[in-house]
Amino acid sequence: MLRQLMRSTALLVVLGLMSTPIQAEPERFRLDESHISVGFLIGHARFADVLGQFTDVSGGFRYDAETRTLHSGRVEVAAASVFTGHDERDGHVRDDDFLAADAHPAIVFEASGYEPTGEREGILRGELTLLGVTRPIELDLTLNRRGAHPIGGADTLGGSARGAIRRSEFGMDYGLEGDLVGDRVELIIEFEAIRQDD
Repeated sequence: MLRQLMRSTALLVVLGLMSTPIQAEPERFRLDESHISVGFLIGHARFADVLGQFTDVSGGFRYDAETRTLHSGRVEVAAASVFTGHDERDGHVRDDDFLAADAHPAIVFEASGYEPTGEREGILRGELTLLGVTRPIELDLTLNRRGAHPIGGADTLGGSARGAIRRSEFGMDYGLEGDLVGDRVELIIEFEAIRQDD
């Protein structure tokens, strides 16, 4: 009787293990600093938009591709690396009217989650810290491709993200009166990230 009970218990344990999905460990990815673009569009006196970008961006994230779950992520942008193609304007954007790069050298995005909405699309949520002010933001994210990179063969994940913020929500109000400089800033992000061996 005891032997039969032990066999039954062992069978239940095995069946329980078989029915429990095995969760893969999230993989760690590092942003390829030579293949990431963080750009923006902002209105200028309602005549046209100024296109700019930041040239110094770093960061990484932990992602489980099997469950499509983002476990963590952080991106740091050097405020002083702003580039709009015009030296005098770039200097102005770095100063206290806009980015105050000396007092706030880093613009930081901390990811809090990813919600898939399609086969490759989803909503990336997180918090953006700009000028020392932190606000929640959402980005529309498309995961373009995962595979061996054609140059070097590294396991690479590539994506595109789009979104917008209002700079006034971060205390940046220069030029709002008279629409000299727009409040809405459109974000344009393209990235390649390389899987890291832990």
